[in-house]
Amino acid sequence: MISFVKAHACGNDFLLLEESVTRRNHAALARKLCSRNTSVGADGIEFLERRADGGFFLRLFNADGSEAELSGNGTRCVAAWLAFHEGLTNVALGTHGGPRTCVVLEDRRPVFVIESEMGMPRVMPRTIMLPEVGDVAGAMVNVGNPHFVVFVETEDFGAHGLSWQNLGERISTSPLFPHGTNVEFVRIESEEEIAFRIYERGCGPTTSSGTGTCASSAAAIALRGVRRELTAVAQGGIQRTAWPANDAVMRLTGPAEIVCTGEVWEL
Repeated sequence: MISFVKAHACGNDFLLLEESVTRRNHAALARKLCSRNTSVGADGIEFLERRADGGFFLRLFNADGSEAELSGNGTRCVAAWLAFHEGLTNVALGTHGGPRTCVVLEDRRPVFVIESEMGMPRVMPRTIMLPEVGDVAGAMVNVGNPHFVVFVETEDFGAHGLSWQNLGERISTSPLFPHGTNVEFVRIESEEEIAFRIYERGCGPTTSSGTGTCASSAAAIALRGVRRELTAVAQGGIQRTAWPANDAVMRLTGPAEIVCTGEVWEL
């Protein structure tokens, strides 16, 4: 048996496993344990490595077994567990997308409100051409992992005659993005608020995304002139971003909740 922790951030749920139990079976464990019908169920697994110098490093594997650079929500879930289990309220977590520092602002266990430094976003307007769809205007945004942001005005977040889920899948798996991309559909609500939907690479539609929140906010700030401190509303709830300047680090604030701990059969 191997031990796990389950946590979620605005409904975007993750399992946390110690790197020491993986036996290098990261992808297989993700595919097995993330299955919602036959196992624990989650959008992905954060594998936590405890290094000899006392530092931490995370590897994120999506539900389909693919590895991603990082997850803002997943990182926050790990920080919540380290606060709950080990009393750490200010922790640096290494990821393949760069280091992320998390600070606990509120401890209402099992819910923690955490502010994370999310790096400096890079925003590049781009129009892509999809077969049977045509030109899709948007922006490529990198916040340690890749995103494509599409601005919409519709109530249902659809565009080009397609649902956001359908169009999101087509963009995410397009050969234009050889390694895939996360996709966000963003509607400007006011100068201080955006609403959005997420199609996550390697997972599909999710209720929330930390990096998706940052990518959506960065694109809205850079290309739509909204304020640099935003409320971002996804299906799973509200997160807040602050990006003081284009050459500054973006900060993301939101909740993370410890759901349960348990044991599951190893492979």
